[in-house]
Amino acid sequence: MGNKKKQGIYALFIKRIIDILISLVILICFCWLYIIVAVLVRVKLGSPVLFKQPRPGKDEKIFNMYKFRTMTDERDENGNLLPDEVRLTKFGSFLRKTSLDEIPELFCILKGDMSIVGPRPLLVKYLPYYNDREKLRHSVRPGLTGYAQAHGRNAISWEKKFEYDIYYVEHLTFVTDVKVIIDTVKTVLSHDGVVLNALEDFDEYRKKQMEAKS
Repeated sequence: MGNKKKQGIYALFIKRIIDILISLVILICFCWLYIIVAVLVRVKLGSPVLFKQPRPGKDEKIFNMYKFRTMTDERDENGNLLPDEVRLTKFGSFLRKTSLDEIPELFCILKGDMSIVGPRPLLVKYLPYYNDREKLRHSVRPGLTGYAQAHGRNAISWEKKFEYDIYYVEHLTFVTDVKVIIDTVKTVLSHDGVVLNALEDFDEYRKKQMEAKS
């Protein structure tokens, strides 16, 4: 998996302790918000309240990532799901813009599958398409937020996202994590960089990249 950089004491030990403490504090202090959002999701979007999807974690180990659902299950006359832009309601869009749909990921952090800060976990099906350098993003735990999310979220190009992910891995320190958290709060409050089909766009990006090499 690429050439891993030797990690320091913070990355190996202290970061995990901070992850546990922060996620516990947030869950305890904002359990009321979790309950309110869960109830609203059930009423406005249906059941199940949580959306579960396998994602690659540290060392490409697969884990289940949880989010609050943001889309309905509306289907056409043939039983096929309607396009995402149709099923995404105003409430669902609000959850995404405010990142409230990410709250359940705090349980993934407590479990040890994720971290507060790290490269965002993408879909499992993309694993075969990373080059050696891009694979470095899997040498650390994926994050609730990351360097790319703090600097453009989904609005920046995939090249830039991977560049930011690798930069983070190679500059993983306590100071870097603090800066990412602060910048993420600023980005979320400004509602910048939210793109509906960001994950799907990766297919087109990689297809063009492979065509350029052939």
